[in-house]
Amino acid sequence: MVKAIRVRELGGPEVLKWEDVEVGEPKEGEVRVKNKAIGLNFVDVYFRKGVYKAATVPYTPGVEACGVVTAVGPGLTGRQVGDLVAYAGQPMGSYAEEQILPANRIVPVPPIDPTVAASLLLKGMTAQFLLRSCFKVEPGHTVLVHAAAAGVGSLLCQWAKALGATVIGTVSTKEKAAQAKEDGCHHVIIYKEEDFVARVKEITSDNGVEVIYDSVGKDTFEGSLACLKTRGYMVSFGQSSGVLRVQVNHTYPLSQAAQAHEDLENRKTSGSVVLLP
Repeated sequence: MVKAIRVRELGGPEVLKWEDVEVGEPKEGEVRVKNKAIGLNFVDVYFRKGVYKAATVPYTPGVEACGVVTAVGPGLTGRQVGDLVAYAGQPMGSYAEEQILPANRIVPVPPIDPTVAASLLLKGMTAQFLLRSCFKVEPGHTVLVHAAAAGVGSLLCQWAKALGATVIGTVSTKEKAAQAKEDGCHHVIIYKEEDFVARVKEITSDNGVEVIYDSVGKDTFEGSLACLKTRGYMVSFGQSSGVLRVQVNHTYPLSQAAQAHEDLENRKTSGSVVLLP
C-alpha cells in the first residue's frame, strides 16, 4: 500500500483526500515509479471541478511527475531500476507516492533536482509549442504575455527574449512584476494599477504587438484584441543558445494537495508549484 490523493466526488479543494491505495506490479510494457516530486498544473483543478471529464471517478489526479524506477515489467528493455525519469500527460495519477506507468510515456532525466524536473516538462512543452508552432517568434517581434509570472508565462518570457523579441508582460502584483523582470520582460504592466491596453499602445507607439499569449481568458480577451497589430496573432491557452530558469516558488507536501489547489485557484502562487511525497 502507498499513499495517494483521491477524488471521489467533483468539487472544491476539500474533495482531495489522502488515502491508502494498492499499486501492484508492472505488467509487460510498464514500469513502477516512486515519485520524488509532482507538478501541480491548473488542468488538475479543471478535472477536479468537472470542467474536464476524468475517465473515471474515483480517480487519482495529476499529469506530471519525476521519480525513480523501482520495478520494470517482464521483458522490458531500455529502462531499469534506479533510473531517474519524468513524464507529463496521460494517464493521470501522479498525486501518489508510487504509480504504474507505460514505459513509453516516461523520459530519462539528467542529474538535476527532481523538483525542477517535475515543474518543467509539461510547461516547457507548452511554451515550445506556443513560441515555435502556434506563432514562430523571431528577432524584432514584440510579444505580450499575460500572467507573465505564472509557470508557463515565466518560461515564455525567458524564451521569447532569448529569441530576440521585445517582451511585454502583465502581472497582478509588484512582487510578480519583479519576477517577470528577472525572467526577461522588457516592460511589465501591473494590470490592477493601470490599463494594459493603453500601456501596450504607448509602448508600441500604437502599432500593437505581433502575438499575444493569453492564459487568462474572459477578463483579458477583448483588451487583448485591441493590442494586436494588423494580422497579429492572439493565442489563447490553458483556460516556458541559453538556459531557462525554472521558477519553483512553492512546494507542498503531497498530503496537503487541497491547500495547494486552493492557493493556486486564488492566485496566491507564482511560478511553478510542486507537491512532494
